[in-house]
Amino acid sequence: MSRLSIPKTYKLYIGGKFPRSESGRSYEITGADGAFLANASLASRKDARDAVVAARAAVSGWAGATAYNRGQVLYRVAEVLEGRRAQFVEELRASEGLTAAEAARQVDETIDTWVWYAGWADKFVQVAGAGNPVAGPFFNLSVPEPTGVVAIVAPQGEGSLLGLVRVVAPALVAGNAVVVVADERHPLSAISLAEVLATSDVPGGVVNVLTGSPAEIVPWLASHADVNALDLTGAGELEWVDLEIAAAETLKRVLRPEPGVPAATLDRILAFTETKTVWHTKSLI
Repeated sequence: MSRLSIPKTYKLYIGGKFPRSESGRSYEITGADGAFLANASLASRKDARDAVVAARAAVSGWAGATAYNRGQVLYRVAEVLEGRRAQFVEELRASEGLTAAEAARQVDETIDTWVWYAGWADKFVQVAGAGNPVAGPFFNLSVPEPTGVVAIVAPQGEGSLLGLVRVVAPALVAGNAVVVVADERHPLSAISLAEVLATSDVPGGVVNVLTGSPAEIVPWLASHADVNALDLTGAGELEWVDLEIAAAETLKRVLRPEPGVPAATLDRILAFTETKTVWHTKSLI
């Protein structure tokens, strides 16, 4: 006797919870073969604003945690990803039409990328910081600190899981809170990653995942006064120059679009940090 399939409606991930879009809208996710896979929430302007509020509430606690603690939390995410490896492989096969081997390679590279970034949590400050030579009896130290709330457009159309992690993980390592707009066509991995985050030790609100149309959501994030930085990596098909202009009106730091899945580099961690310089008088005794 065959069982009835139960179509799933994936929700957003905001503030550590899984709400439906406040608009009540959803859209169909289809596989590479055109077959129906699930429904996903179609995020609205109000959902984007709610995500920013959640990120703002969470950023001080996350930024204020020790680098060692952030690293351990991020390692835990990699452990949970490893435990759900088969699920992610199957989702990539169905959604992007990859072979089992191709999907497995992407998931393995995703997990390795997450571990690589987690390892930088208590090291990048030493690499990017400096003790500056000055004339006088002073210590002068420069230290990178998180920018704050970062809105991100994930890569669209390919490498939906790997691309998402390549833009989210470095922002988290630096101590930022994130609002990320997932791959519109292939959002399954993004919501599954949100489930991983919800069952790991990442505090609610540190990562907020929106599914739906970047063209609808991103302009509101670009102009939002409580967003400190904008990562337009996956915004290649949008009028990103207009987004950059909107971001400039509230003095946001902007990372411009780039094709494909970005590389894992130290520069991506430093892209959303600010350098704090401290002077301290040397003891004269």
